[in-house]
Amino acid sequence: MLPAIDTRCPYCGEPIELFVDDSAGGQQYIEDCQVCCRPIVVTVALDADGEPEVAVRAEDEA
Repeated sequence: MLPAIDTRCPYCGEPIELFVDDSAGGQQYIEDCQVCCRPIVVTVALDADGEPEVAVRAEDEA
């Protein structure tokens, strides 16, 4: 089962749930918001214990 991460969309601010596949290690990908359908950049990194750390940002943010 994929771990679920609760976060907020950087565009509409609505709470969303992301299912993160951390089996490939650190990665970055784009997933659409389930509410407003805008593209969110999801960055996954694994901490020292192997737990996923997830950051989200708007596609047009630097």
